[in-house]
Amino acid sequence: MLAIDEQQLSAWIETALTQKKLGTLPTYVPSLAEANPNNFAIVLQSIENPIISLGNVEKKLPLMSAIKPFLLLYLLCEFGSDFVFQKVGIEPSEKPFNSLEQLDIDSGWARNPMINSGAIALSSLLPGNTSQERCENFCSWLNEYGKCQLFLDTNILASVRSFPNQNNQAIAQKLVEAGYISDSKIALDTYNQICCLSGTIFDLANLGMLLVKYPNSEWKKHCCTVKGLMTTCGLYEASSSYAEKIGIPIKSSVSGIVLGVVPSTGIIACYSPPLDKQGNSVAGLFLLELIIRKGRRQEGILTSDF
Repeated sequence: MLAIDEQQLSAWIETALTQKKLGTLPTYVPSLAEANPNNFAIVLQSIENPIISLGNVEKKLPLMSAIKPFLLLYLLCEFGSDFVFQKVGIEPSEKPFNSLEQLDIDSGWARNPMINSGAIALSSLLPGNTSQERCENFCSWLNEYGKCQLFLDTNILASVRSFPNQNNQAIAQKLVEAGYISDSKIALDTYNQICCLSGTIFDLANLGMLLVKYPNSEWKKHCCTVKGLMTTCGLYEASSSYAEKIGIPIKSSVSGIVLGVVPSTGIIACYSPPLDKQGNSVAGLFLLELIIRKGRRQEGILTSDF
């Protein structure tokens, strides 16, 4: 990754963007359905700090599901793994990210933190008396440790609330019935708010670097857990396929974000709104595969070791 220059990256981007016509915009969040499908941004950042960035890099992006690895990281760092994994599992799901059927099969046990049921369950663990307090506390922690400037995008949140997600409501209620959360309304509203935390692609890159550079051994242990779950679960039912093809931890988002972590090296943060049927950015994943495959071939420096 360190050997990639802007000219080479531009050529790969041009190839990748031909794939966006194979994707569609999500319809269940009005503001995301109105996104310009031609919008694009990418940041490559290495552990030594050189940055390559191209595209609409100043555009404010809602993180949506890209927040899930950092929700897990926060809770692991603050409360420990025993506390966290009493509420959520670590197993991949072959069902979609918002599958109520999977939750029914598992008797209300959220299979992993990267799908909606797991993230809603973990949202209930954030400290604070209200969903707003919980979101604010979490956002402050991310901005402090990630050196970013995330904020709650109230327009995106209003868009999410304008089209109530009946499926997520059913998931939250199922989690209550199974005894994993106590208040479905607060847990779900907290989840909606943290998904509407927004920033630029640079902010996402800074967050990603938390999983590459960590201050102590405890963080290292927790970051390895997060990266492992990103690899096996971060792209939902497509995770195993991309783990084989790309082989690095990846998390996608319905806003069109793809975050790839190259352990011990750096991160790749990409944005392109059209999604495949699993809810992953078509051009983003295509480009990530190009960068990793060609980078390995050229330099032999990229590793999938955590």
